Amino acid sequence: MIALDHPTAGVLRRWHAAGNLRLADLRFDPAPECLALWDFVLSEEDRLRAAQAAGGFIVGAMKDLGTIPVLVAAIPRARAFYPDGAWWLPCLQRQSGGQLAAADRLGIGEGFCPVRALLGCYAAGSDFPSPDLDICAVGATCDDFSAVAQRLAGLGRDPLWWELPAFRAPDPGEAAVTLPNGEAAPAVLVAAVAAELQRVRVALGRATGTALDDLALRASIRRANQVRARVREIRELALGAPYSPLPAVELLLTEILALHFCSDLDRCLEILDGVQAVVADRVARGVGHQPADAVRVLWLNPVADLRVLQWLEEAGGRLAGTDFMTAQAMAPISEDLPPITALAQVALCDRMIGSDRRRAALAVAEARPRGIETVVVARVPGASHGCSEGPAMAQAVATMGWPVVSIEVPVVADAASGQIRGRLEALLETALTRRTVRP
Repeated sequence: MIALDHPTAGVLRRWHAAGNLRLADLRFDPAPECLALWDFVLSEEDRLRAAQAAGGFIVGAMKDLGTIPVLVAAIPRARAFYPDGAWWLPCLQRQSGGQLAAADRLGIGEGFCPVRALLGCYAAGSDFPSPDLDICAVGATCDDFSAVAQRLAGLGRDPLWWELPAFRAPDPGEAAVTLPNGEAAPAVLVAAVAAELQRVRVALGRATGTALDDLALRASIRRANQVRARVREIRELALGAPYSPLPAVELLLTEILALHFCSDLDRCLEILDGVQAVVADRVARGVGHQPADAVRVLWLNPVADLRVLQWLEEAGGRLAGTDFMTAQAMAPISEDLPPITALAQVALCDRMIGSDRRRAALAVAEARPRGIETVVVARVPGASHGCSEGPAMAQAVATMGWPVVSIEVPVVADAASGQIRGRLEALLETALTRRTVRP
């Protein structure tokens, strides 16, 4: 691992100088391919502004996390990004960007999820270009986010809303469809989402002057599947190998690319190819960033402060399973079905549109084969997440027999570092003790 003052960290020093002050507190994988990953993620705003200046069409997709960007990628000169990603900016910029203060002035205060930072970005015209079209999922979405998105209307925005309904299991005898993640969903639910996505498809065609025919959509799905497959490969290697060949923060960045390709699908594939080659080489050589006896942890929820994932590693833990709210963006999209139907099915794989118990069970089922020993639930500050989602997932996982800790992670966690570190260390010590008492 390297720090910002290392000779190979020139790219990161440039982004630190540009205002991403939290980078000075992080450690980075020294592989050039991993430094290129950081550069790719941090440079998205530059790409979006350059594309818009060149006459490109920019879509701000909100809340669905993984579906709308596949539609947009079928349109020449169009790019989609997630304004939701602004929730990391106050941490990366150590609160120097003013996004949360701007949201406060608009009546969306600290009782809301840090995603409220996107409201500050829209109000100030900062951190990303003003989208030519906003598309936002509503329905079975976070209450905090719904309040934030609705407030955009007061800023003169006119989002295109589409309904993402709550997931449910089929009733007895009800016609059902098997989703790409293996779950069964009512056929009527798939049809409802398909109708909504068809409405979005028509609106996108009207806004861009480009009809989204099935041929273009199939090509976009094939390319998106290439990204998803590569992310799954990296993830399986990183989470399953004995020596943790990819640090936790770099794994998180890799998963994020599956959501919207960081607004450049071709370059995204190149970045992922490089990271995959590094990870595969390390697995083949039996080397990594953590010892083989590091405690294997299932981590639920992304963190507002990336440093917390590195505190876990410093304490002797390593990721063996994750739910960073990105699972639906890694599910393969069917290339045999009509494109809109295929996208509707994968949209219903979203773990956030069902119960917290369902979400916890899916994450556990995926991670169990990797020998997880303990679970961390990172509670996202805010009304919906902090008060209900985190505790509910912790309770659901606790019934499965692993030690569990639920930790609220502030936007910048420095003031709480002693408490958070202490709780992580105690959890890992408990897991190690359980090893010694097993027959």
